[in-house]
Amino acid sequence: MKKRINVELDRLDWIALGHEEALDPSFPIVDPHHHLWHRGGSRYLAEELYEDLTATHNITDTVFVECMANYDKERSKELQPVGETYFVAEESERLEKLGGPKISGIVGFADLMLGNRVIEVLDEHAEAGRGLFRGIRHATAWSDDPEISISHSKPTQEMMREKLFLEGLTVLAEQGYSFDAWLYFDQIDELVDLALACPEIPIILNHLGAPLAIGRWKTKNSEVEKKWKDQLTKLSKSPNVYLKIGGIGMDNYFNTEWSSLETPPSSDLVAYYWKEKITWVIDTFSPDKCMFESNFPVDRQTLPYSVLWNAFQRIADQYSHEEKRALFSGTARTVYKL
Repeated sequence: MKKRINVELDRLDWIALGHEEALDPSFPIVDPHHHLWHRGGSRYLAEELYEDLTATHNITDTVFVECMANYDKERSKELQPVGETYFVAEESERLEKLGGPKISGIVGFADLMLGNRVIEVLDEHAEAGRGLFRGIRHATAWSDDPEISISHSKPTQEMMREKLFLEGLTVLAEQGYSFDAWLYFDQIDELVDLALACPEIPIILNHLGAPLAIGRWKTKNSEVEKKWKDQLTKLSKSPNVYLKIGGIGMDNYFNTEWSSLETPPSSDLVAYYWKEKITWVIDTFSPDKCMFESNFPVDRQTLPYSVLWNAFQRIADQYSHEEKRALFSGTARTVYKL
């Protein structure tokens, strides 16, 4: 049985201790990766999202990414995820009524292993999304290490190499949608092949491609970084691949130990810790292929929302105004057709 690392996402009193004012409160930001849910005692709905989006930085739009929230259990297994899209469309309207920024895109879930039959699920998502549905994420993060969790969508080993998976991805491309990929750094070679096999679809790799620091990789930082950089360099050659820069608050994958501090880390510390990796990624892919993301409320296990965006602003300070525009909003607007 897989050992799961427990994380606390709702230590709100602790998170409040790290609050910072925005370094650049007027610069427009699209947050292209956040979740919504109300389960297991954890709540992150329109009201909580509104508080984060409007507190410090100039967040103009967001994109919701699937997280198995509010599935419609009365429907068939294949169509249950449509309930999540319906739920987020409702939350988007509630957020607008609160006076907040728009949830301008929804990335839902559809099982690509349905092959050609996935078209029915996509059509239902489009109807439920009220014009917001943009694509799907089928998380394929997999490991045989008992200390490294398998994605919530329960993928099998090398699922992205399966004929049915490519068949489903091809249908996704034909319908004009995008594909978000969540996997670990030692699986990037599978995504390289997938991008070559289906060059028509925009593929967005989540969370920096997950250079892990847990399990068997906990004491192998140099080995991880070399493999991660080698594989991302290959992936960057595919013109249809984009990269989300974020997930950096996930102690359960990156083992920063920030969650054990008396107060949350400052944006100075976060920027110092991640700057080399993030600038390498930006320079390898180019700003037009990268976008900063919050991954909230998951990253709230270690970082306040304000600290996260301040850290990104510190790291991006070396780039031109137009390059920063791409990183903070332009790439996301292009990829997700906002």
